[in-house]
Order: sequence, then structure tokens, then C-alpha cells
Amino acid sequence: MDVDVVVIGAGPAGLAATLNLARQQRTVALVDSNRPRHAATLRAHGFITRDGISPLELRTLGREEVLRYPTVTHERMLVTQIARVDDGFAVQAEQPGSRAEREIRASAVLIATGLSETLPLSQHVRPWYGTSLHSCMDCDGYDKRGQALALIGETDDLVERASVIRRHTDDLAVFTNGADAVSAAGEARLAEHGVALVRSPIAAIEGDRDGMQAIVLEDGSRSIRTGGFVRPWWHAQLDFAEPLSLQTDDDGLVLVDRSQRTSLEGVYAAGDITPGFRQLAVAAGEGTIAASVINRDLIALGL
Repeated sequence: MDVDVVVIGAGPAGLAATLNLARQQRTVALVDSNRPRHAATLRAHGFITRDGISPLELRTLGREEVLRYPTVTHERMLVTQIARVDDGFAVQAEQPGSRAEREIRASAVLIATGLSETLPLSQHVRPWYGTSLHSCMDCDGYDKRGQALALIGETDDLVERASVIRRHTDDLAVFTNGADAVSAAGEARLAEHGVALVRSPIAAIEGDRDGMQAIVLEDGSRSIRTGGFVRPWWHAQLDFAEPLSLQTDDDGLVLVDRSQRTSLEGVYAAGDITPGFRQLAVAAGEGTIAASVINRDLIALGL
């Protein structure tokens, strides 16, 4: 084996796992393509002692911490395939934009790749994403308190999301962009809480250098909105793990037990790639659990 563990992904889950594995004197190859989903986000919230830190800085600090340990190596590469071998796993990786390839052999693998996302009305939403518009209500709702807010989405969970956002404002409107995303019962629930439902397609989002100002509908009407939230479609990118035949849920997320073990012995998963809440602290906690379990499982194997 080249290392005890390959950790795929250098977000909060992968970094927390790598740190705790290193402190168990485990050899770790941290492999990451440096393509985080939150690249547009300027501030991350809810992480104790780091509330308001930029995600980029958080990742940088985390990498610096784990690389202080002599048993950790960092490979800025994209994992293309994981295969079972007699005594563990062979992880194939390549450098983005290059033909350089590498195979890393490990006794265990932790998948912490997070998710990719597709934004509704991307051409209109993208300029405001990470500043005026956000996807995490739990992370960013507090900073939007008291504002005229929008919730933009085309999925069937908008009513539940609106109930969370409603904690922070008395002026909230849900925009479905013409999609049949809210039932009559859902519309009634929104009305009970004073939340407007706008089913008309969106033509534009207006604003200036100070931020978003209004949502313009195709019929020409304008709704004054100074910020809000978007419900993206999230995608699990797990093509590299297909040879492992891991069990996933209906959304393609990796199913794990309470110890972050997947359906295949020796493979673990943590963070947004698994079902649950998508918050930094949660991901870091799952990575920490995974590290402890991986170390114990390797000890049980005599490693």
C-alpha cells in the first residue's frame, strides 16, 4: 500500500478527516481537484470560531494545518476511478488539463467530494449568487433579516424552505418561474404566513453595485427584492466510484451508517455527498467521525 487512506475532497469533511487521521499517525493522500461548489460564496457562517470566514480562506487554513503532519500528502488531481484490488483499493487520478496520471494504493478510501449544482435561471441568478442571493438558509438567513426577500426555485420543497426564511423577514415572496412547484395546499400554507407566491416566469433580476434591487417578471411587473435565496438542483458526481457499486438514495447520494461506512467494506463517505444537512460544521463532524471509525477498522484488520 502507498498509504493507509485516500481522502477524496478537501472541503470541511475531507480536511477534518485528514487532520484526525494524521493525529492517529495514519498515512493519508488527500486528493482534491480544487473545484468547490461554494466558489462564489464570500462568507461562510455557523462554523464555531470561524463565523464569517471566506470559504477559500477556510480551505487554505485547513490545508496548511493538515500538511504540517509528515504523514499527509496533498495531490491536486481529479479522481477518475476507484477499483478494488486484493488488499485494498487502487485510486486513479489525473491532473486537470494535463495527461499526467497517478495511481495510489490504499487500505481505505473516504469519499468527501461534495456536490455540484445547477442554478435555476442561471443567467439571471449567477451575477448575484454569493452576495445578494444564497442557497443555504441556515447559513445566511440571519444576515438577510428584515429585508424584502425572494425564494427562487422550481422544486417541491419550497414551502418548507420558505418557513425557515420567514423567521428572518416579514416580507417574503416565493418565485416558481412558471413551474408547477407549489400545490394548492402549499399555496394556502404560504398565505397563512403572509408569504406571496408568484408563479409567473422571471424575465430579469435588476440591481447595481450595491446589490440586487428587484425581480422583473415576463409581464413587465417588478417585485422589489433586495436579496434572498435560490434552491439549486444538486448533483452527486460519482462516476469515478461506479466500479464499487455503492448503495445510493433516489438523489444519488451515498448511503452510510452512523459511522460513515458505506455499503462496501473499506469505503467511507462524509459531507454533502451523503444525505443530511449541508453545513460546514456538519460536514466537519462527519469527517471527524469517519476518521475515528477508519482508524479503528484498520486496527481490527491488523493494520
